[in-house]
Amino acid sequence: MRKALLALLLAAGVTPALAQEKTFELKISHWVPSSHPLQKSLEDWAAAVEKDSGGTIKSKVFPAQQLGKAFDHYDMARDGIADVTYVNPGYQPGRFPLIGAGELPFLMSDAKGGSMALDAWYRKYAEKEMKDVKFCLGFVHSPSSFHSRTKKIVVPDDIKGMKIRPAHATMANFVTQLGGTNVQSSAPEVRDIIERGVADAVTFPWGSLLLFGIDKVTKYDMEAPLYVTTFAFVINKDKYNAMSDKQKKAIDNNCNTETAGKVGEHWGKMEDAGIAKIKAEPSHEVYTLTPEQIGLWKKAAEPLVKTWGDGVKKNGGDPDTALTELKASLTKYNALAQ
Repeated sequence: MRKALLALLLAAGVTPALAQEKTFELKISHWVPSSHPLQKSLEDWAAAVEKDSGGTIKSKVFPAQQLGKAFDHYDMARDGIADVTYVNPGYQPGRFPLIGAGELPFLMSDAKGGSMALDAWYRKYAEKEMKDVKFCLGFVHSPSSFHSRTKKIVVPDDIKGMKIRPAHATMANFVTQLGGTNVQSSAPEVRDIIERGVADAVTFPWGSLLLFGIDKVTKYDMEAPLYVTTFAFVINKDKYNAMSDKQKKAIDNNCNTETAGKVGEHWGKMEDAGIAKIKAEPSHEVYTLTPEQIGLWKKAAEPLVKTWGDGVKKNGGDPDTALTELKASLTKYNALAQ
């Protein structure tokens, strides 16, 4: 009788725990090719979560817009079409104004430090700005610039009359301000729109220029640290909330500033290696800018800070405080551009 009672008590204590630890199969969606370094970063992330969860959270990565278009990835996580998604907030102008601070020209110097600084700074803001999802982490690619099919872009006045595909909302504002016309497209569509003459130039990182075949349709490459693009991994809230405390901890352990730095560094190395490869292509002309020319670009970019700040104010934010905090974070992680 005592043995039977002990067994019942043990069962009563164990059963709730077992019920909580059900297995989850996460659908992780992104929109770049499987050959992109982001694929491995997401696979590594999934493997780390599976290990930390004791094997109860498994994942499958879906690359190349298999589950939906690049522009839709935030809403895909919100609506449960995918459980974890890769988002470019700048693809939807005005929707995520605060994180757009990271897009301001001549702000960040490298991918790893910039990613850690952005992530550490943005976490408290994400709770409001990306409240429909669970924010996992934020990161950036290496500083990048203009690549053109038709002519060298040397000074801001060269943008006038050009059709340019911008990386995000801030660069779109820049192009408009300088007298150019924006051509909107996601990264996988860039080669096609340049090849067809729909766009004359693009703002794009170096390694990805090769990965997407854009080097086949461009010729002139400005080697200057003009801008970076901000990105995020976000998670469906319902899926996360359905997990046990142990499983949530497995997610949280891999949604942090350290992981953001790893993702940024892995991607950044690929982009930086692309510079030498483009220089080696005989059909390309890679050129640097003089200090005076860099000065003209910095001066031309100054109004973008006000444009960004106005967008933040519309959403009830304090742009001055936010930008001061971001610069402090960049200084901490040795990633503030000089």
